[in-house]
Amino acid sequence: MPEQTFLAFDFGLKKIGVAIGNSLTKSARPLCILRPATKQARFEQIAQLLNEWQPDCVIVGLPLTLEGQEQPASLQSRRFANQLNGRFAVKVELVDERGSSLEAQSYLGNNDDDDAVAASIILQRYLDKLA
Repeated sequence: MPEQTFLAFDFGLKKIGVAIGNSLTKSARPLCILRPATKQARFEQIAQLLNEWQPDCVIVGLPLTLEGQEQPASLQSRRFANQLNGRFAVKVELVDERGSSLEAQSYLGNNDDDDAVAASIILQRYLDKLA
């Protein structure tokens, strides 16, 4: 498998955690937290990240219930993933994000800025499943 670069997003309406990783090392790391004031600003910030990192694929966390069922936040994440694909013509994969925020908080303590760590956990789950 050729080396691939991945960006991952832990989507939220107020902030979006971002992580970076690649298939060579099969490791992910937190990158930043976006706090766009408007939808336009959100996509401008994402465009900058996509231009800088040139990912082969974008991973978006899909929030599911503990039972694995869709919930209202699932629809928002799916919409965000579709917007990324439509606006930027990037390959997008959805990954179950159940428990990622709790896991991130356990690393950081009760910290409101756990979104980038949660994004790295989501991306690491994806990388762990690569052949």
